[in-house]
Amino acid sequence: MTTATLHPTAGARPLADLLTMLRRNLLRAVRYPALTSFTVVIPVLLLLLFVFVFGGAIGAGVTPGAAPGAEGRAAYLDYITPAILLFAVVGAAQSVAITAAMDAHSGIMARFRTMAISPGSVLGGPVLGTVVQGLVAVAVVLTVAVALGFRPGAGVPGWLALVGLVALVTFATTWLCVAMGLAAPSVETASNTPMLLTALPFLSSGLVPVATMPAPVRAFAEHQPFTPVVETTRALLAGTTPDGATALLAVGWCVAVAAVGYAWSRTLYRRERR
Repeated sequence: MTTATLHPTAGARPLADLLTMLRRNLLRAVRYPALTSFTVVIPVLLLLLFVFVFGGAIGAGVTPGAAPGAEGRAAYLDYITPAILLFAVVGAAQSVAITAAMDAHSGIMARFRTMAISPGSVLGGPVLGTVVQGLVAVAVVLTVAVALGFRPGAGVPGWLALVGLVALVTFATTWLCVAMGLAAPSVETASNTPMLLTALPFLSSGLVPVATMPAPVRAFAEHQPFTPVVETTRALLAGTTPDGATALLAVGWCVAVAAVGYAWSRTLYRRERR
């Protein structure tokens, strides 16, 4: 029995292993374009649907003084774009749940445990790769929104803060989705379980103000992770200073979700599959 088998981490180079796994994840994204394009196509379709079908009416309601029709659509485009960006983030995170389940059930992850590979890189590589994909998806969706008439007012500090926030949200949701993928009894289940995350942007301030919601729904919307993230993103895109408490809450939620997802993923990775 080799030393690597007895001590899988012997000789492991954490940074080099992490970069190798990151490269593997990015190559997989290129080789499975259908899975990758899902993170962009769905948010773009949602943007077009909400703006051009519902925007003329809803926009007049969310923005005081906006008239129904073209003016309402323009107002709703400004309002809804931050939420659509988060749909792109969630879509990117969902894809890693599927790939994590594929690795777990194909046996490649069990093989990794017997090799001289840094354990953290096996999970960390896909997470970082998904963060890259999430940022690219957000950039594409934002470009489409600008083409439709969205005009962000962010300056350089605002854009830097926005990139950091999007990366942090993607990082947090990806760790959670990795755990969901490893815990799933099949690859098919792994593709469905993270769908629960897509409901959260709908039940936030992303599509309509929480003040318009019934009391129980409003209470949930005000105390779930995506509402402070949406509000902070909206302020950054508008070029205004985000509310300090709201921004801190958004970061706090991200840190908490990332910690839970990381701990859950590491536990599942170390567990021997029967």
